[in-house]
Amino acid sequence: MPVSKGRQKNTKKRYQLEPARKKKTNPPKRWYAPMVLSVMGLGVVIIVLNYMQVLPFSGGTTKPGFLWLGLGLIGAGFLGTMGIR
Repeated sequence: MPVSKGRQKNTKKRYQLEPARKKKTNPPKRWYAPMVLSVMGLGVVIIVLNYMQVLPFSGGTTKPGFLWLGLGLIGAGFLGTMGIR
């Protein structure tokens, strides 16, 4: 009696049990984390000084431009933290 061929097993796995490993990247420089934190801190200082009405060029009043500048620096700092491991 003839022998039939068996089913070929699929060599590709349908689901991966662990994700593919990424290439190792160089760690950020030592000055990167303090710089990001100082940018965020500068944003907070600008907002607080604007609230206290002591910023130069503000004319003794609060200005929304300084608020947006401070919030922008804080946001840039948060975006910069993505590069810190």
